[in-house]
Amino acid sequence: MGHQVTDNVKADPSDFSSRGTMNSAPERYPALTISIFAGAFVFGIVMSSLGSLLPALFGAIGFAKADAGGVFLIMNLGMLAGSLVFGPICDRFGFRATLLVSTLLIAGAFSTLSAAAGFGAILLSLCVLGFGGGALNGSTNALLNDISPDRRGRALNLLGIFFGFGALFTPFFIGSWLEMIGLRFILLSLAILTLVSFALFLVAQYPAAKHLAGLSWPSCRRALKSPLLLLFGLLLFFESGNEFTVGGWISTYLGDHLGTAPRMAAYILAGYWAAMMIGRFAVSRVASRISPSTLVIVSALIALSASLGLIFAGNVVVATVSAALIGLGFAAVFPTTLAQAGETFADYSGTAFSIIFAMALTGGMTAPWLVGRIAQGHGVGAGFWVTVASCAAIAILQWIIRLRQAPEV
Repeated sequence: MGHQVTDNVKADPSDFSSRGTMNSAPERYPALTISIFAGAFVFGIVMSSLGSLLPALFGAIGFAKADAGGVFLIMNLGMLAGSLVFGPICDRFGFRATLLVSTLLIAGAFSTLSAAAGFGAILLSLCVLGFGGGALNGSTNALLNDISPDRRGRALNLLGIFFGFGALFTPFFIGSWLEMIGLRFILLSLAILTLVSFALFLVAQYPAAKHLAGLSWPSCRRALKSPLLLLFGLLLFFESGNEFTVGGWISTYLGDHLGTAPRMAAYILAGYWAAMMIGRFAVSRVASRISPSTLVIVSALIALSASLGLIFAGNVVVATVSAALIGLGFAAVFPTTLAQAGETFADYSGTAFSIIFAMALTGGMTAPWLVGRIAQGHGVGAGFWVTVASCAAIAILQWIIRLRQAPEV
């Protein structure tokens, strides 16, 4: 049926455990596990900060709204670069340096943003912020994958919850305190929060680097050439595109399609994110009892059905329920797919995650743009058919992955 790829890509378990990584668990690294969750919280802040701060930056610096697209592009390109470079470094030298440098870059970027006096300074700061965020996100996921070999799915779903906390914290924090303390002190506060994560990474105990003697290029090349790596990356290309699209366009769609007031649309969007966090918590409790492939396929089909419900929603109640079900459907896909990739490419998890995150981020940049192009001529509802097609693609890709991972008969 399929063919066994793990013998070509994955290290021999006995060899790997001799280096003290595969047999590690969060209980062996309690401080490190806490610091990883704190890092995910910081990345949530990074991801939601620009959208939350953009109106204040417009007022403080005075650049035109037409420049906003370039601002997002620069930050995303920085994040793409950070996602690509962290993996080989972590595989070769361990995770400590990457985590410390990435958090320092994020804190520094927030600090320089607080003092930025022009558009160029903002662009440079956001490029650094994106680079640090991309490296932090990839390395926290890869490291938690490495120290949780017996429960990757549960651990990575929990990590996604802490990312969600950070993403939800930022707009509430900015909205509550911006008028009281001003933009500069908001940004300095975010820098200080990031330095708390830096301090946690500084004192944590880490597993030994997996390739202290140097990367084995033939083995690494076999991992990079594996069809499974491309399949995992493509799956998360579509999933990241889905999450960026729904998060970015649903409020506009509700206003256009149902005449929903902005405040109500914001509540529905919050319900979407809350449902995703609840779903990840639920999955973290049951992941060990459900096949990862079954979990991803069922989740994708739930999200597909709910997306159709959103497109054809005739009232706010149906739209609200559909948005929440989309969040529940999306919840398990990203972390469960990462867990499968982390198990398949255990000996080169950093490098594999670099490729996968870069592909995912590319999807996150592409899908909302495509929806916008479709929406311009046919409305946002037509654009959401991109989400429906992407959900179908996720289910099909996961089915192919399951066939390729099946042992030969």
